[in-house]
Order: sequence, then C-alpha cells, then structure tokens
Amino acid sequence: MIKFNIAQWRAWAPGLESVDAWQAWSQRPALPESCDAVPDVSFLPAMQRRRLSRLARMAFSVGWPLAEGLEHLPLVFISRHGETPRTFDILSDLAAEQPLSPTQFSLSVHNAVIGLWSIMRGETSEMTALAAAGDGLEHGLLEAATLLADGAPHVLLVITEEQPPEAYASWIDDVPFPYALGLLLTPGDDWQLTLDSHAGEVPKPQWPHALNLLRSLLGAQPFCQHAWMNRLWTWQRNP
Repeated sequence: MIKFNIAQWRAWAPGLESVDAWQAWSQRPALPESCDAVPDVSFLPAMQRRRLSRLARMAFSVGWPLAEGLEHLPLVFISRHGETPRTFDILSDLAAEQPLSPTQFSLSVHNAVIGLWSIMRGETSEMTALAAAGDGLEHGLLEAATLLADGAPHVLLVITEEQPPEAYASWIDDVPFPYALGLLLTPGDDWQLTLDSHAGEVPKPQWPHALNLLRSLLGAQPFCQHAWMNRLWTWQRNP
C-alpha cells in the first residue's frame, strides 16, 4: 500500500481546459467534437514553443502551472505510446529514402519531453520518463512515491497521450483523443494505492484510465480501480 496526497491537478484535452469543462465531462463523458486543438503555451518564449510537438505542449500546459513557485521539483513523465506522429514521419521518410531530420529524431525519443522541461525551467532535479504498457500511471505513481519517501516535498506526475496516425489504428486503440493529466503529489494519507492479483478477463475500458481517475477526483466516488494483465490497482480516497 502506498499513501500520498494529490495537492493539485490540471488536465487538458481538445475543448476541455477549465475545471468546469472537466466537471461537465466527468458527468457526461463524450468524444470531443474536434481533436485538432493545440494547448496554449504562450507562457513560453516563441523560439522555445516552436520546438514543441503537441504531445510536449500538452505536458507543458498541465505541468507548468503546477510547478509555479516550486524549486527542485522532481518530475515523472508517463506516455505509453510517445511521439507517434513524429516517429511515423521519420518512418515515412525512411520508406521514401529521404534524409532524416536530426531535430525530428532527437525530439522523437521518449525522454525528449523531460529534457526540454529541464532546459526550459533550468530544473536539475531527478526526472524519469516511463512507458509501462496499460498501467503506466500506476508505475509512475510508484516512482513518484519513492521520491516522496526519499524526502522530496513535492513530485510532479504528468501522463499524456497523443492521438496516433491512422496507420496505427490496428495496434493502438486506447487513445480515443489526445489528453494530458498532471498531478502534484505530496506526502500524506489522503489517497492510497493498493495492488492485488487479477485472474479474470480484463474488459477494455471506454475511457483512458487517467481520465477515469480524474472523474473520481471530481466526483463523490471514493475509489477507482484499474485492471491490467494479472494486476488490479485500486486508488482509494481516504475519509
């Protein structure tokens, strides 16, 4: 069992940026009318913004406000699929025997987002980038909990997924729309995460697990469960 507090949160998806918008969505979840929107990261200088993909912009849009005023803030970044649009463009160039862009390649790797975060914030605290299949959020929480136990007063946890190109549709079916969720974690016992074994068949959830957790944060339901492979994770809000 791991205990922790969720001091603050922020989330972004196309058409869903404010707390009120997410509150309404949590009560009646639906697909956004359009997935073409891009997060506002006008708090960054224009030259820095140009380097950011939408995945990176989503991470910065939820993470930057949570980090405001905090120094030496460890970061755990989670994305199961990462920069699929960039990697698809790189593969397309390879297939067409075109020269590859060094910039595209350097920004396509899984830890590119935390590298950009470190540079733009001048942050040298410990940072981790994880890709942990269907329960990456829980593995990210485990990583964050070790940092809290090691004495960090705050840990920033960011999970984000970009909608993949159509060519990946047969293999990636767990990202109905692009989204990002940021959690500012602190020591405490408001929440707990437990792990049990799970032997039954795992039904595919309608919405990404991170957004189901957000629905629990916004509603009266005191817990949220997530099954993956033989693992059953339970997020419990303590009374």
